[in-house]
Formats: sequence, structure tokens, C-alpha cells
Amino acid sequence: MKFAVIAAGEGSRLSQEGVLLPKPLVTLNGEPMVDRLIRIFDANGAEEIVIIVNTLHPQTERYIRARAARRKEGEAPIRLVVKTTPSSMHSFYELSTWLEDSPFCLTTVDTVFREKDFSAYIRAFMQSDCDGMMAVTDFIDDEKPLYVGTDEQLRITGFYDTPENCRYISGGIYCLTPPAIATLRRCMAEGQSRMRNFQRGLVADGLRLQAYVFSKILDVDHATDIAKAESFLNDVD
Repeated sequence: MKFAVIAAGEGSRLSQEGVLLPKPLVTLNGEPMVDRLIRIFDANGAEEIVIIVNTLHPQTERYIRARAARRKEGEAPIRLVVKTTPSSMHSFYELSTWLEDSPFCLTTVDTVFREKDFSAYIRAFMQSDCDGMMAVTDFIDDEKPLYVGTDEQLRITGFYDTPENCRYISGGIYCLTPPAIATLRRCMAEGQSRMRNFQRGLVADGLRLQAYVFSKILDVDHATDIAKAESFLNDVD
């Protein structure tokens, strides 16, 4: 199974609030966020790790290239794409060439979750026959959450900008199979943008999508989110 990280955002809110490092290199409990994901992917059997960064922060590119060069024999190779894109969906598209031949897990670099939840999620996906399994949570701490409609078996019925009687929101972690790449390319050809529109496209194309509930998922968008994320990760309950 492959793993992919979208780390191409500008991180403008963090920089405006005094955080000097590019977002992928911001540390949580002393560990850069991109390193944390690589470590967790390794622990969950990564065959290959693909990362996209932008051209605006050469420091991030240099860091990840050095990280890739230090990989030991037997560890999953790290592929790096360097391109500034207008949205996460466009970043995903730039990564898609590496992901079209295998099941994969995609996330953004600032998505923070408990490792035990993630490992259980990966196992559930690998044991399932669905086309995609989306991480969801009932913890809402997002400025513009994407609400996820589900039935009693947690099959996904739709994605919404408003609650629509939905219990869960998207956690920004996506386990998908190669048929999802066809939907992505259709969305791009139609001039669509934003990951939420891609997810709606998956439903429109009839892919079988399952929700997987995480206890809690956080995003690091603001300087105050760093302390929140560290506290969450340190809470063993």
C-alpha cells in the first residue's frame, strides 16, 4: 500500500501569526509534522511514500530530499513532487501518477490523529472490499467543515457544506483504490477544484465509500492549534 502527503499549502495563517517554519516542518512534541507522518506510514507497512511540496519554501524541499536520502535499505522510498498548486485537489492530481496502480492513503501534512486510530483504520481498509474508506469524526473544530452523510452501516451517502442532519465531518484522511483516480481526472477536466468536490464526484460516479470513525482529528491551521495538537497527542485517555 502507498501513502501520500499533500504539503503544498502556503501556511499563510501560521506565518502571519508568527510561526517562522514552513508548516510541514512545524514540530509537535519536538517532531516535524512531515516526519511524524513518515514514521507512522512506515509503521503501517508503506511500500512507497509520495509527498508534494510547493516552490515557495525551498527549506521544505531540501529537508525532505535529505530525509529521503537517509532512508535505509528495506524502507519505503520517498518520492517528492515540487510544484505550487491552487488547491489540495490540484496537489492530489500532481501525485496521482504515482498512485494509480495500488491502494493508497492520502492526507494533508497538518492532519493530527492518534496513531492507534490510524493503524486500525488502515487495517480496516485493507480488509474491506470498498472503493474508498474516509476518516470521519464527530469532533468539530474546523472553520469550514465538510459534513459526511452516512447510513446505518456507515456507508457514505453524500458530502455537504451544511450539517444536513449529519453526525460526522470529514477528517481529511482518504484511503482509496485506483478507480478513484479516474474520478479525479474527470473533475480536473471539468475545471472543478477543492477536495470536497472530488469527494462528491466519487459519490456521483457510484464508488462504494465507507466511513471510518476516529475518536478525534485536528488540523494545524493557526499558531494556537500547535499547543492543542500537542495536548491531544499527549492525552493517553
